[in-house]
Amino acid sequence: MENRICDIHAQCVKHSPMKKQYMHGSGRKGKPNFSRRGTPVPLKKIIIRPGADANLKKVFASIGVPAKQPFTPDRFQLEALEAIEVSDCLVTAPTGAGKTWIAQEAIHSIFKGGGRAWYASPLKALTNAKLTEFSLHFGAANVGILTGDRKENADAPIIVGTTEILRNQLYDAMHTGHSLGTDFVILDEAHYLGDEERGVVWEEIMIYLPRRIPLLLLSATIGNARHVAAWLSELRNRHCRVVEEFVRPVPLSPIFLHPNGTLLPLLDAEKPKLHEKVSRLIKGKRRVELARPGKMAPIDDILRVLKKFNLLPALFFLKSRADCDQALKLCRQHPDENTERFAARNQRIEELVGKIPHVVHHKQRWALEHIAVGSHHSGQLPAWKLALETLMSEGLLDAVFATSTVAAGVNFPARTAVFFNSDRFNGVEFIPLDATQFHQMTGRAGRRGMDRIGFALAIPGKYLDIHHVVRLFSSPSAQVASKIQINFSMTLNLLLSHTPHQVQDLLRRSFATYLIANTRKKGVVRRQMGDAQYRLKDKFLHHLDFLKETGFVDPDDRLTEDGKWASQLRIDQPLLVAEALRLGLFPSTDPGLFAAVIAAFVNEKETDESRDRRTWPKDLVKSVLRVKKGLMALSRHMTFGGFPVRTLYVHPAAAVYAWARGGEWTEIVQRSRMQDGDFSMLIMRTADNLRHIRSLSDTFPDTAAAARQAIELIMRPPVLPE
Repeated sequence: MENRICDIHAQCVKHSPMKKQYMHGSGRKGKPNFSRRGTPVPLKKIIIRPGADANLKKVFASIGVPAKQPFTPDRFQLEALEAIEVSDCLVTAPTGAGKTWIAQEAIHSIFKGGGRAWYASPLKALTNAKLTEFSLHFGAANVGILTGDRKENADAPIIVGTTEILRNQLYDAMHTGHSLGTDFVILDEAHYLGDEERGVVWEEIMIYLPRRIPLLLLSATIGNARHVAAWLSELRNRHCRVVEEFVRPVPLSPIFLHPNGTLLPLLDAEKPKLHEKVSRLIKGKRRVELARPGKMAPIDDILRVLKKFNLLPALFFLKSRADCDQALKLCRQHPDENTERFAARNQRIEELVGKIPHVVHHKQRWALEHIAVGSHHSGQLPAWKLALETLMSEGLLDAVFATSTVAAGVNFPARTAVFFNSDRFNGVEFIPLDATQFHQMTGRAGRRGMDRIGFALAIPGKYLDIHHVVRLFSSPSAQVASKIQINFSMTLNLLLSHTPHQVQDLLRRSFATYLIANTRKKGVVRRQMGDAQYRLKDKFLHHLDFLKETGFVDPDDRLTEDGKWASQLRIDQPLLVAEALRLGLFPSTDPGLFAAVIAAFVNEKETDESRDRRTWPKDLVKSVLRVKKGLMALSRHMTFGGFPVRTLYVHPAAAVYAWARGGEWTEIVQRSRMQDGDFSMLIMRTADNLRHIRSLSDTFPDTAAAARQAIELIMRPPVLPE
């Protein structure tokens, strides 16, 4: 996805609602920022000499490491622990303020009393980090992990896992009539309730969770925390107390880099507005940019400025994977001259990746070793990203170049966060950053216990609307809206244990319904949440009718035998996979071929199939075409019913087939034109779909056995840890 960013960024901005701000910045009619006549003045050769405005002297004097002090809990931490003893609790506090300490202490209280706890997070990387952290705190024997690809010590009293696994356990508990085997649930990164794709999972957990189980929600960024808490109190008939902390543990200083290399205060000291010197600069005759047209900013020069004023380590937020990788090539003149640190870093790199064949000779290792900089994005293997995160957290790097996605949930602290853009790619187009996203990014600046002050540095350029950035600094976190949506997996699983009337009652208790009923500007809320959220009942009944038409639900609104086993397919396309199982379309006698066909279901990207058609194995093409032909009737029925149907492409299936047959990783990645991280993610999602099919051993024993073998074929290094 990120690979498309460079090519379409300019086009997206051209049609963006922020076009005027990008082109004119100040918003004055007919008077662009960079030219009073509306025509950009040609850039002269850029010469950057490190300098700082006198107004920053006092700020820079405060840079340093705070003195070590005994830990003393903050007021909000103690208040949260007090609240969770008698009620649910929603904690909102800035990144790094100490929310994890609250979780640990609350779990300790439950654990000490012989109870069990479930800690859910949105990201596997964050879940893995919490496993390590909690194992050290509570003992490895007492902590287990449940994610799509890891199931270890599942009977432990303390479980860390992803939200999807917790939601699935709630489905199973409702179906069997048994209570969820935990006495306490923590939902970290609770603002994911408003996530476009995954927010539905969070909302389902909150709706289905038994009242007897206390709920602790942790987030840095919920603008309408009291709305969420009031809904939970009404939903669960159990008071939910809001505990808020607004003061950052490390103060943040916004600064601006003049194209000549001089650092300026970004904001006025007295008011939350643009500093006078920056304002005059933007209103001047020349374009305010550090980069020539079509070129990246001089990263090496920016690093020199940051190093001069002791502002490293820095986290650079760039718009694309390509820019992150290109930034490394612009740092050749920035060697790490600290020989002791150089030796320590190289020893640590060897410890982290020296025994991992697929990353030991990584093409970016030289920059990591010699320049102390790295590139971090979703196109890279998990092992390489983990190495970067470890080195940065241990203070062995000067800079990491990352896309904005790194701000969500990954522990990547720095002294300075550097911004080049005021927008981000949402998978379809570039849209302006909102306050929540911006606060997550700036939350990485300033390390508690390591910094007295953190910095957010704005770099002027074509895609930075400085006025929008100024507004974001003083804006409260964005309000969270309901993203609940009806799909076939949800409908099947709810019908396992509920009548249609009971399901509709559950939907009436959704956050979407609550907001509509309890917000004054109801029309505005309805428009924001969209028709699908407002008409949940109609959507559910539409899905129910379709399931009746296709034989998964009987005329009495009960699941048929097919509907019961199909409910266990908690995947993106359960009906199509279920139909393929019913019709015996999968090549279950060949596990490698089976994995490849499932990869076609998992793939979400449009693919140009013309280039590689001649190289595809005939048995693979035959298998994919057989599945497509067998599912044609159901696909047409779904399309006419208004349900989305993905195209099954052979290209991703061919890559997974080659890997399942023992192919060499690098060769397959190059031939498939994927990046390492994309191919790794395709394999992991394919394995996750196969696990759901593996669970159907009572109904489809041969196919389930083939799914198990297929998982073993594809889940090997570097997809799995070495």
